[in-house]
Amino acid sequence: MENKEHLKQIINGCLKNDRRSQEELFTLYYGKMLSVCMRYTTDRDSAEEVLQEGFIKIFDKLKAFNYEGSFEGWMRRIMSNTAIDSIRKAKKNPILTDKDEDFKLGAEDPMVISEELESIELKGEMAMEAIQQLSPAYKAVFNLYVLEDYTHKEIAEILGISEGTSKSNLSKAKVNLQKILREKFMNIE
Repeated sequence: MENKEHLKQIINGCLKNDRRSQEELFTLYYGKMLSVCMRYTTDRDSAEEVLQEGFIKIFDKLKAFNYEGSFEGWMRRIMSNTAIDSIRKAKKNPILTDKDEDFKLGAEDPMVISEELESIELKGEMAMEAIQQLSPAYKAVFNLYVLEDYTHKEIAEILGISEGTSKSNLSKAKVNLQKILREKFMNIE
């Protein structure tokens, strides 16, 4: 990443609506922010729409950034929230409750599944492809908890669900990822 002084110059230019500064900021963070958006969307086109909307919000809220903490982290939070807003708009209630979808574990022991999931080593691209296949409800909770480090209480507040539903959706997301990844590995061999 660029040095802090250069970043401050870019931010100050953006605050003055300088198009070159805005373009430079966009170019600097495009890839990282697109990957954040891809975690929540089903395809690249949707991710790019969220990305564009997120950058508009970033430019609008830039004067609120106080140089405390990571600028990239501040941007990531805005992108995550923009993606979540997009999910909410797409579906009135994207978060499944236990009675909406009852994923059956069958005869498999959840502890064995958990150990197997932890033992699988994947390249980032393969893991992202698997996450993309999760339902919007599971994907949102999984991303917020695992990738964005939110607590279940924070996720419940953000998504308007109970902490129990957040925990349940995370557990089901992990089981579904296990299943998706097993299928991917069987196809490789």
